[in-house]
This record gives sequence, structure tokens and C-alpha cells, in this order.
Amino acid sequence: MPRIPALAPEDAGPIVKIGYRMARKQVGEVPEPFAIMAHHRKIFMLAARHELALQKAMHVVPAPLIELAVYRTAWTVGCSWCVDFGAMLQRLEGLNIDRLKEIGEFETSDKFTDDEREVIRYSDAITATPTEVTDEQVAALVEKYGHDGVLELTYQITHENQRARMNHALGITDQGFSSGDACRVPWATDLAEPASQAV
Repeated sequence: MPRIPALAPEDAGPIVKIGYRMARKQVGEVPEPFAIMAHHRKIFMLAARHELALQKAMHVVPAPLIELAVYRTAWTVGCSWCVDFGAMLQRLEGLNIDRLKEIGEFETSDKFTDDEREVIRYSDAITATPTEVTDEQVAALVEKYGHDGVLELTYQITHENQRARMNHALGITDQGFSSGDACRVPWATDLAEPASQAV
């Protein structure tokens, strides 16, 4: 149970209601972190714009590597919501999500490539407190992905640290996205309702 409840549609303004509709259309359900942030309209709008802009900005590092780095970060921080949502994103990309069960043994598991192991190590080094990134790590990644690619990876991993730590602090837990059967936030209306009535 989250420490702050999701904002119900009847308590939300028109912009938040539109955001709820768009989120439901995109991922099948309103993500609970989104519905909790809606209590603060400016933070809600800031987060929504930022996530959309971030998706558009990524173009150098292959998406599966980015998703794996973000997933590992969420797993390390212990955000079950982000782990759940991240597994769904990988499933939608057509990736094998069964291998994620072996993320803790990535160094020895044959389910991960050398490139994936390198990205996971980088995620771990950034997420460690204090940070443990080395010059050698960055140099090796620059050689493969260039400066732009390293900036993409670094930004995504550090942003996931923010998301995961915020969700963890607010008591937000998995919502069932990875199974393809996302549970609804408590107030969500039936998807079968006419568009004029549904959120």
C-alpha cells in the first residue's frame, strides 16, 4: 500500500485526467507513480514531459541495452514497481524476460552477452553509494558507443535511480505490468466504459 494514495479522477483537474487517459492508452493502465505524483500538478507535468522527451532523445545505444541497464538499477535499488514495469518494456521489445531471473548471476550466466555484462557493471558502479565508476569503464564504453552513447547510458541509469528511490520511499510496489495483466489503481474505472465516461 503506497504511503500517499493515488489521486482519484474526480479529484483531478482536466490536464491530469488527460494524462491518465494517455497513460492508459499507452501502457494499458494508469501507472501508480503517475497517479500519486498527480497530487502535485506541476511535478506531474514535469515528470510526464521529461519521460516523453527522454524517450525521443535516445538514439545511440541500442534500446535493449538501455532497458537492461535501467532494469538492473531498479533491481539493485529494490523498486519492485520499476522491476515490474521494466520487465514489461523488455517483453514488449520481444526480449526474453525469463533471463531476468538470472540478473543476480549475470557474470556467470550464459543468458547475457559481454556487452550486456559491461553495461550491467556500469549500472552497478553508478548505483553504488558512493559511486564506483572508473576511468577505464567510461573509456571502454566511449570506444563502443561514443560520448553521446555514454551520456545516454549515464543519464538513463541516474534517472532510474531517481525513479526507483522515489517509488521505494513512497511505498509504491509492483502493479502486474510484466505479466501483461496490470492491476488497476484502486479508483480506476472499467475499461469497457464509453470513452466519455472513462478516465
